[in-house]
Amino acid sequence: MKKYLILFLLMIVSAGYSQQKTFSNPLLPSGADPYSTYYKGYYYYTNTLGNRLVLWKTKDLSDLKNAQSKTIWEAPKGTDYSAEIWAPEFHIINGKWYAYFAADNGDNNNHRMYVLENKASDPFKGKWEFKGKIAAKTDKWAIDGNVFEYKKQLYMIWAGWEGDTNGQQNIYIAKMKNPLEIEGDRVLISSPTHGWETHGALNDPVNPPQVNVNEGPQFLQNRDKIFIVFSASGCWTDFYALGLLSFNGGDNLLDANAWKKAEEPIFKQSEENKVYAPGHNSFFKSPDGKEDWILYHANSNPGEGCGDKRSPRMQKINWDANGFPVLGEPVSEETQLAIPSK
Repeated sequence: MKKYLILFLLMIVSAGYSQQKTFSNPLLPSGADPYSTYYKGYYYYTNTLGNRLVLWKTKDLSDLKNAQSKTIWEAPKGTDYSAEIWAPEFHIINGKWYAYFAADNGDNNNHRMYVLENKASDPFKGKWEFKGKIAAKTDKWAIDGNVFEYKKQLYMIWAGWEGDTNGQQNIYIAKMKNPLEIEGDRVLISSPTHGWETHGALNDPVNPPQVNVNEGPQFLQNRDKIFIVFSASGCWTDFYALGLLSFNGGDNLLDANAWKKAEEPIFKQSEENKVYAPGHNSFFKSPDGKEDWILYHANSNPGEGCGDKRSPRMQKINWDANGFPVLGEPVSEETQLAIPSK
């Protein structure tokens, strides 16, 4: 009798383990511009905090609220990079860790990108060294840098101004000489031209009168096809959405004419699902490498703007018959999603 009882209990336990674990969004109560890097079985996650860089470490991004976290750098006062620390990203390149972020001295007009380096294989250990500004030859206003490798060449893409005054944000690309330096000058590959990219007229003198916005570019690859997904319109509006650039050229990613913009956004607010201003995303693969997922921030109510009510969320994406990404709609907070496949 005891033997059968043990077998029965084992069957119950086994059945419990075999059930697919689920989660629901948001992953944290607050956290704009979410980004993650997968390395040696762990996801290293970060988001904008304004005055410091914090790294989370977890095997399961859907359980981010229970992840280990560590402040790896705090903005030093009285410097050109003491304030408005935005959109950090952590990358492992040639065995070293790099943290890229935008910062200024308290005046948004002075935003530039900066980089830290850590030679330890574990980013929670070793020393994070400030390596300075990372800029193209023209050295104009810049935020939201994303670094990627394509055919053994490093590139950076970012949002920037054409000149020295605010008014429009464009997407630029440049080659990198190494993880700490941009090679040569930038190339313009996207400007806000469609109606869905130009929501956000401001009359508030405290905020910049910016209307036309392309920002938050992220590299995405599907076999031989490459894309850049970017955020458009003012983040202070509910119309903040994601657009798509697809590359139709050869090997020269600096060929501006080879980048084609989709006519419509590929991810936008859903009043039905009560998800507003979804944007500034990144992408990651499931632990087994079989699924593609999007990380993004969004608001739970209309009119919540660019503040700390933006929360990180994630959901699986698909691909159409032509190999283009299909993001669908941002899911509601009541929706139970299966965790990424392991």
